[in-house]
This record gives sequence, C-alpha cells and structure tokens, in this order.
Amino acid sequence: MENSQFITFQKFNLKEDAVELANFLKESKIEYRIEDVSSGLDGNFGGSELTKDYLIKLQKEDFEKADVLLLQLSSNLVETIGSDHYLHDFTDEELKEIIVKKDEWSHLDYLLAQKILKERGHEIAPEEIERHRKQRLEDLAKPEERQTTWIIIGYIMAFLGGFMGIFIGWYLKTHRKTLPNGDRVYNYIESDRKQGGRILTLSIISLVFWIGVRIYFSK
Repeated sequence: MENSQFITFQKFNLKEDAVELANFLKESKIEYRIEDVSSGLDGNFGGSELTKDYLIKLQKEDFEKADVLLLQLSSNLVETIGSDHYLHDFTDEELKEIIVKKDEWSHLDYLLAQKILKERGHEIAPEEIERHRKQRLEDLAKPEERQTTWIIIGYIMAFLGGFMGIFIGWYLKTHRKTLPNGDRVYNYIESDRKQGGRILTLSIISLVFWIGVRIYFSK
C-alpha cells in the first residue's frame, strides 16, 4: 500500500520509543509505517533530541484497534506503579485534564490518572469519559481563527513573484490536521482556504511573469 494511505498515529522524540511501538504493532498484526522526519540539525548547530521526530503511521481503520490494544497493555502495568509516581502529586483537576486530553498523554498516564482519582473517591464514570472524548474531538476539529496576517503576507509574496507566496497559498488551501480517531480535517476556515487558493494561483502567474521578464531582458 502507498504511504499516502497511512496517517500519523503517534510522534516520538526518541527512536527507541518509536521502534518499541512499531514492534508491538507488528506483533499485533497491525500494518504500520515508521518515518524519520527529524530536522537534520546536529549538535554543532543547536540540534538535540528535541529536534528529532519519528512518526508511527497507521491506516485510519486501525486507529481504534491500536488504541484499544495499547490501553490493554497499559492496564497490565498500572497496578505495578507505586505511590512515588509523579502523577500522585497532581491535583484532581490536573488528573481530570489528563483524561480529557488523552491524546496529549501516554496510555499509561491516562489509565493511572483514572486509578488515582478512584482511590481519592472521585472516580469518573465511563459515560462521562465518553462524553469528554466526543467533546475533545469536536474541539480539536475546529479550524484555526482567521489567518489575516498570513493572507496579507501571502498576497505580498505573490505580487513579488516569490516561491514563498506559492507555499503560503498552498498551505492555507490544503493543510489538514489529524484527529486522535484518525479523521483528517482542514486546519483553516473555508474563507481562508479560498484566499489560499487565490494566493496560490496569483503566485504562479506572478512567478511565470517575472521569469519571462528576466529572460526577455537577459537577451
């Protein structure tokens, strides 16, 4: 299958963590892709592990299956976590935020937060967790606010005939984000995407024009 059919499931800074998940997926017979999208900077230029990114990509239909399996795996580890774990220092509200924003935390942290709340007598019911999950997806699916500054810069770059105008236009028009359930939605509101399309078209026309001018005057 082509890589275009695979979308990002999780991102890691450490290659070892990405490989560990890849091995788990392989054992679970879930097809995946692992990609190194690191910045390429080394230590001499300020690079570090923070500039390294490794993506684990799955097909959309495997997102839920992989999530369930990872929760099952983590549930076996939760009972082995001692009271010295850093989540025990979190307040109830901070623990609830972990549950609400599950996509920002590990599966182990997500389950441990529920366990700690239960031990404190503040257990969250499964139906409430499901409600939070749906609301989180709705919140993440909302497009970014109007990109007025980038639209202005895009038009300026378009008239100047630079590649930057093409990039800004293309990005505004086509960029999507991946939700925790694998759905992909446009990152910007429809009006901004239309502006991006105009910037892209104008940039290409402008680029061709300025190339023609340079060729003409170079004769």
